[in-house]
Amino acid sequence: MIGSIKRLVLGVAVNLWLAQGAVYADTPMAQLQETIQQVMATMNGAVKRGDPELREKLRDALMPRFDWFEMARQALGKHWNAIPSRQHEFVAVFAEFLGNSYIGKIGSYKDEKIVFVHESIEKNLAQVNTKIIPSKGEPTSVNYRLHRVQKEWKIYDVVVEDISVVANYRSQFNRILANGSFDDLIQRLKDKDSNHKD
Repeated sequence: MIGSIKRLVLGVAVNLWLAQGAVYADTPMAQLQETIQQVMATMNGAVKRGDPELREKLRDALMPRFDWFEMARQALGKHWNAIPSRQHEFVAVFAEFLGNSYIGKIGSYKDEKIVFVHESIEKNLAQVNTKIIPSKGEPTSVNYRLHRVQKEWKIYDVVVEDISVVANYRSQFNRILANGSFDDLIQRLKDKDSNHKD
């Protein structure tokens, strides 16, 4: 498990570094569209949905678009400054857990259409509003909050049907840490991550 976390952190770091010179689109919406198009092309070209190689390709397409450090810091909230020596460990475990969760959800998509609705930018902050429209049923609003990191727009929160992913995890983490230790939180994330991979 530790080996895979180290590979993830290294892989994300390398992808972020490589991506710096490879970004052609300059607006948050255009950069997000590029990422989602890459993800959808990977999905459409897949022979088998549960293929480990597909998960790896989805990871390569998706993971660099997120600012995992900022997401983890905000999700941990007031507890962040209490663990200075273990912040990088938490970021790695959180990124592995949440990244695999997203990849699992995307891997189950079938015939969904993603519509880009609106983009708003204020200095180095932005929000891109999208809708996921299934072949049957009601559309789901998914809004991405991004901030500028050098020339790239990185996602630091996702709001699904008006519920912030970061705020949702922050309340869960607060409950766990109110009755347990930081080690308990790390273990729960690792256990849940194992379930995503099954």
